[in-house]
Amino acid sequence: MAEQSKKIPTQHIIGFALSVILTIIAAWTALGSDLSTTWIITGIMVLAVLQAAIQLFMFMHITEKGVGNAPWNMIFHGFVIVAIIVAGSLFTMSYGFGHDMNDMDNDNMDMEHMEHMEQDN
Repeated sequence: MAEQSKKIPTQHIIGFALSVILTIIAAWTALGSDLSTTWIITGIMVLAVLQAAIQLFMFMHITEKGVGNAPWNMIFHGFVIVAIIVAGSLFTMSYGFGHDMNDMDNDNMDMEHMEHMEQDN
C-alpha cells in the first residue's frame, strides 16, 4: 500500500495531457480552421471518439485484470446513451431553430412597430 502511494501516476498524466491536446485541436478546428462545416463536424467527432477511448484506457482501467471482467454491459449502455445524445443534439442544431428564428424576427418587428406607435402617441 505504501509503495502504491509513492508511484507517480504517469498513465493519468499522459491521459490528461492527451485529453487537453485533443480538446485544443478540436477548439482550433471549430474556431480557427478554414475547413468546411462537414469536415469540422467529422473531425470533432473523430477527436471525441479518440478522447473517449483515452478516458476508457487511461482513467477507467478497462484493460486491467483483477476483481472481475470489464463491465461491458454498462459500457454498451453508455455508448447507446451517448449516441442518442449526439444524434439528438445534431438533429436539434440542424433542424430545431429554423422556424423559431423566423418567428423571432417577426416578433422583433412587431415589438419595434409597437414601440414606434407608443412614441408617436
